[in-house]
Amino acid sequence: MRTNTEIGYDSKIEGDVIVTTVDAALNWFRKNSVWPMRFSPRQADCMIVAGTVTYKMAMCVKRIYDQMPEPKWVIAMGACASTGGMYRSYAVLQGVDNIIPVDVYVSGCPPRPEAVLDALMKLQNKISTQPVLRDLVAVKALHREPKVPAGI
Repeated sequence: MRTNTEIGYDSKIEGDVIVTTVDAALNWFRKNSVWPMRFSPRQADCMIVAGTVTYKMAMCVKRIYDQMPEPKWVIAMGACASTGGMYRSYAVLQGVDNIIPVDVYVSGCPPRPEAVLDALMKLQNKISTQPVLRDLVAVKALHREPKVPAGI
């Protein structure tokens, strides 16, 4: 029996050129490297709020969100995080979107695993359509110092 194995590189691939925009490339990197909250908020770019948020914990959730670097995204997972769930009391925050902006909502109590995966895919679609360079150019234009002639 004879097997064909290729050694080295495939000559059919050599010389191919990929043409794309910088926005598309950066968004592809971003959407395929979403890092959910782990050890430190400064290392994460996705916060998944799962469960009931009380007013006592609301400021902690807000502080953690503020510590995350830009760009950052939030997923509200379940009915309790999205609307307060069945808890209609003075101690429960009626939706985490009252303190931080939410990008994707997951329904259910508890949500199904395929609903969570669907939310992550929706977040990836949202990330892939956001402009990157246009926002950076606008920020740099706001922070640019006006040039003053040397003779003045």
